[in-house]
Amino acid sequence: MLGRAPTREERRLAWGLGLLAFVALLLAERAVGFVRDEGIYFAAAESYANWFRLLFQAPTTALTDTAIVRAYDINHEHPVLMKQLFGLSQLLFHETLGWLRPATALRLPALLLSASVPPLLFLLGSALYGRAAGLFAALSFLLVPRHAFNAELACFDLPVVAMWLLVVYAFWRALEDVRWGFWSGLLFGLALATKHNALFLPFVLAPFALWRAWTESAHQPAAREGLGRFVGVFSATALLYALLFVAQGPEGFVRKFFLLSPHVLLFVAMGGSAAWVLLGLYRTHAPTARALLPLAAFAVAGPVLFYLHWPYLWHHPVERAAWYLAFHAHHEHYPWFYLGELLRAPPFPLAYVLVKTALTVPTSLFAPMVTGWLAVVGRALLSLSSRTRAWVQPPSLSEALVAVNAVASLLIISHPQVPHFGGVKHWIPSMAFLGLLAGAAVVRGCNALLERLRAHRPTLPAWALQAPVFALLMLPALVGLVRVFPYGTGFYSELAGGVPGAASLGMQRQFWSSHVTGVLPWINANAKPGARVYFHEVTGYSVRDYQRNGMLRPDIQAVWSPFEADLVAYQYHQEFRYQEFEIWQAFGTRTPVTGLYVDETPHIIVYQRPGA
Repeated sequence: MLGRAPTREERRLAWGLGLLAFVALLLAERAVGFVRDEGIYFAAAESYANWFRLLFQAPTTALTDTAIVRAYDINHEHPVLMKQLFGLSQLLFHETLGWLRPATALRLPALLLSASVPPLLFLLGSALYGRAAGLFAALSFLLVPRHAFNAELACFDLPVVAMWLLVVYAFWRALEDVRWGFWSGLLFGLALATKHNALFLPFVLAPFALWRAWTESAHQPAAREGLGRFVGVFSATALLYALLFVAQGPEGFVRKFFLLSPHVLLFVAMGGSAAWVLLGLYRTHAPTARALLPLAAFAVAGPVLFYLHWPYLWHHPVERAAWYLAFHAHHEHYPWFYLGELLRAPPFPLAYVLVKTALTVPTSLFAPMVTGWLAVVGRALLSLSSRTRAWVQPPSLSEALVAVNAVASLLIISHPQVPHFGGVKHWIPSMAFLGLLAGAAVVRGCNALLERLRAHRPTLPAWALQAPVFALLMLPALVGLVRVFPYGTGFYSELAGGVPGAASLGMQRQFWSSHVTGVLPWINANAKPGARVYFHEVTGYSVRDYQRNGMLRPDIQAVWSPFEADLVAYQYHQEFRYQEFEIWQAFGTRTPVTGLYVDETPHIIVYQRPGA
């Protein structure tokens, strides 16, 4: 049912799922090491929190560009919503109340947003496919080990999954409830403030809004005319901005984009014109206006909230926003080991994302994901021909919305020129929607089997079949999650042959340096007082965080070369193999003293200088 509101029972179940997910993540968080990105995000969060302190103490000083840049220049290549929340959480729950250790307090906002993904999947899945399908999607999402690992981190990858889901959910509800049209704009602005992935959302959702408006306005000449005016407003605005850009050149366009410039006045005129057109259209034909409202909300509320949330933009909005966009448009490429080949620069293999997904999602969950998506696509293709149209029910707009979002992130990252690194974290938004399609496929299979069984047992309840099937499909994922925890970046599925099989295939064994926690207890117990340790690939920020969170002895000294070190914790990466040779040369030995071996596959290897 399009845009259906949840029932009271569904809302209660959603709250229960969210609470269950949050408690599980909170209890498991302490065991998860600090990834490289967290080190800089922790530091940035504390810097931003200090700015908020200054804002309350001396607002005039805090609002100057000098004070803002001093606080916000660190990690200004990413929006700051999550880092601000990290910093304020640490300020409240660690520094003020003393309830949580620093790392847990910093991670808390990310844990809350990560925990919101299962209930959102349940609400959307229940409305589209029934409660059983929604429940399967909700329960299975965090059982994927790499999803669970990313959910524990003070990073942006799971929060933007939650925001992506929220925006799509709000957009879907807006097709039947005008209030959600306004909410969709606000949520899109918050999504932009979370991570740059959200920039693609309007391109994914706009075709659905326009198609809905087109079909609703059929046989309604006044509504069709209003649709034309609405499209005309945004087309004319885009054309005028393009002319300004060509006439002024890139540098001039940015330099002349200030508060009272034609550029800003054009934006205001666009928003006012869109509102005027929509108001008239709502009076003429409300369904058409409802379909278009989210697009206007995206266009107006998105940029405004993005600007307001980020103090770094306040004094030089266009110049600094342009730098931010350019940074991600030309992101550096990190070496990545894939099927025995070290990928260093584009073009990257077109099948990389599909293969990586198949090798890292538990097979019992990946198979219904593929089946569910192919079922929607197959029905869509069959419904195009008059010969086969009667065989199937064409996908609804809601099903098409889920199916497109299920591949949007996958297709974006699959482009051969897009940097390929970070495991699966860059396309997890698609995985959430694939989980919905998996739930639908599993429930369809259960229902088909149930019909056969009821021929002999007419009173057999659906749950009596669904529960064991769900358990059978989710159990391998749970076993894999427990088996590899807390080393989530090293998980590989049954198709890869597990962790050892992936190593034999020539896949990246682990990344982000968080697996060093597997050898910290040995270092704490065996390193001499004041020992110098080269934590290969672990940043100075992370070493500091391990020490202040009680995970590493405070007397341990981090050094940045094996030639200076008494101990080396070497991270096994194909691109760093030459550094292991340097360690052998510096220490005069090739024999490690201990290490972290996941399913007997080396991830972290510790070398000790003889006599140290």
